[in-house]
Amino acid sequence: MGDEVRRLGRRWGRELARVEFTVAEVPEVEPWFEGPVPLGETVPGEGGGPVRIVVYRRPVEARASGDQELGRLVRDLLVEEIADLLGLSPESVDPSYDSPDD
Repeated sequence: MGDEVRRLGRRWGRELARVEFTVAEVPEVEPWFEGPVPLGETVPGEGGGPVRIVVYRRPVEARASGDQELGRLVRDLLVEEIADLLGLSPESVDPSYDSPDD
């Protein structure tokens, strides 16, 4: 994940200056939660703290079928979260983004 954060930071450094990137094992979900387990999320900063983009390690690893796909999933997840945070399309954040429809 660190390589992708640095790569995206070179292009979006100023916009991402107050964003913290973290990895957690699994998301906290309610027992009645239905649907696919989230791979990541953006958590608003509290009390002037930084916004956090969290990648959930176990769901991402479970979804990937190998190291190459794992890298692609992490890259696309980060791009989607950054795009949503900045109000941009994923393709404008990173031209190498693989849209889920591809």
